[in-house]
Amino acid sequence: MLSQQDQLTELVRLLESDQHVFATDPLLVTEKLQLETGTPVQKLHRRASRIDSNGDLIRILGKIDGRIKGIMTVMSVVWCVSGFLGLFTLLQANVVNFFYVLVCLLGFHTLMLVGWLLMSLVNQGKASANWFANFVSPNRLIRGKDDVTQAAVSLYEQQLHHSGMRWYLGRFSHQLWLATLTGMLFAIVFLLIVRQYSFSWESTLLSDQALITLTHLLGWLPSMVGFDVPNDAAIVQSRLVTAAMPLSVARQWAGLLIGSLLMYGIVPRALAWVFCALMFRRKKMRLDIKLPYYQKIVDFWQRQIVDNDDFVEVAAPVAPQAQVSSGKKLVALLEYPAPDGWWQVGVDETLSTFGIEDFGIVDDRDDMARLTTYLNEHPVQVWLGIHAQALPDRGTLRKLDHIASHAKHGVIVQLLRPESDASQPSAAQMMRHQQWQTALAARKIGLVSA
Repeated sequence: MLSQQDQLTELVRLLESDQHVFATDPLLVTEKLQLETGTPVQKLHRRASRIDSNGDLIRILGKIDGRIKGIMTVMSVVWCVSGFLGLFTLLQANVVNFFYVLVCLLGFHTLMLVGWLLMSLVNQGKASANWFANFVSPNRLIRGKDDVTQAAVSLYEQQLHHSGMRWYLGRFSHQLWLATLTGMLFAIVFLLIVRQYSFSWESTLLSDQALITLTHLLGWLPSMVGFDVPNDAAIVQSRLVTAAMPLSVARQWAGLLIGSLLMYGIVPRALAWVFCALMFRRKKMRLDIKLPYYQKIVDFWQRQIVDNDDFVEVAAPVAPQAQVSSGKKLVALLEYPAPDGWWQVGVDETLSTFGIEDFGIVDDRDDMARLTTYLNEHPVQVWLGIHAQALPDRGTLRKLDHIASHAKHGVIVQLLRPESDASQPSAAQMMRHQQWQTALAARKIGLVSA
């Protein structure tokens, strides 16, 4: 199953997808986590805990989890008691057939252990896992029609049908068998302490030597850890015993019985339990942050950081400030008319001392040819007036380039606005002005501030 934090995070996802109203607004929590450090999973865990600020969600999850674990604990206790009572009933006689008792202790257990191994190898235990999921269905453990309870039940249903649950089921089944075998062990130790037993064996087909060999094979593993094993004389002496036997011989058989239960019953089951626990941890469900819901949140956190680090504002090009020379000037208008004296607006009065000639409007080819002839014959600085709303298109810029190439003392430009237009410039006007700034900056032509 998912960890408690993963379960809470998943439950928040399910509820938020159904437009549930939480104790704390998820959007506010998500925004506050932008500046906090941590891995995406850690931040998602923190987000879920803060959204569940009143603890309602974690309380529902804890209730379901507690009831599932409670059922498993009760079943383990019942199995332990049943093992104790079963063996207590079996050992009521004072003379006990050793091999009969051993088969009752370990025969069915061994078959079930081998069957579990085969099932794990052949069909992966899927059918058993589905049975377990139906048996402990959260719908049977908790009642509630509210959206939180229903979402929590759905979340547990998804976990119980996960492929890794086969190992969870295996661990639980081994836990029940360990409880049963432990109950049997308690019963054996208790009865051997309070009662005097004699052990015998019977066989129609097997000889004494065959039973000696079988007993030594059976006792090899318990003897490795210090349990007593009957010797050859004790084995022969124990055949068809009907009365009390020497205490030393009885203790040897008792040691072999306890050792066999431990080494052939409890230890293999404990190893199988440990194996299933390790496999369940390896195959345990993890929070899938690749889901679109989580990816949207993680991208929101990361996008803000990337924008702050990488964004560099690019300054718009600006035309250089016009340098008005002290030499002779030729003022001209490009394509559009303007009031007389347009070039004097906002200009220092000392300009009147300069030699100034007004060329007029440069529009058609004849005007351009006349201006070119004049510039070739006179070294002047051209003061060119251009209407602020004129487009800096290819034809206009071609005329500007032509004039600049023939003006011996350079060209300066003044952008003219109508006298009636005293309001704040519109967005379109500001954009047109910036277009001229860019064009003049590329040609290194100065702009007159008027």
